[in-house]
Amino acid sequence: MGTNEAIERLRIFVAERDWSQFHTPTNLAKSISIEAAELLECFQWSDEVTEVNQEAIKGELADVLTYCYLLADKLGESPEQLILTKLEQTRAKYPTDKARGKSTKYDRL
Repeated sequence: MGTNEAIERLRIFVAERDWSQFHTPTNLAKSISIEAAELLECFQWSDEVTEVNQEAIKGELADVLTYCYLLADKLGESPEQLILTKLEQTRAKYPTDKARGKSTKYDRL
């Protein structure tokens, strides 16, 4: 399934439930943060990914992505294009010759 299909299915799901009225940019941004915290909770006491917690991780990651896609759609943006644009900006900040193998912030490279 591609991005367009995912967004179309999300639009249908939301429309069937008349939830668009609740999906303001602010509410969607809050939901992203809340779901991201729930994703982080999967790693609260261990960095290890096990068969047991992998399903929970996948579910929480899906929730984060769902709200991200809904917010991008609400703003009239393509999630793929947002990622590609940001990737180019980040590529300029972190040139391979300076950043390879380092986690140093760009302004300290």
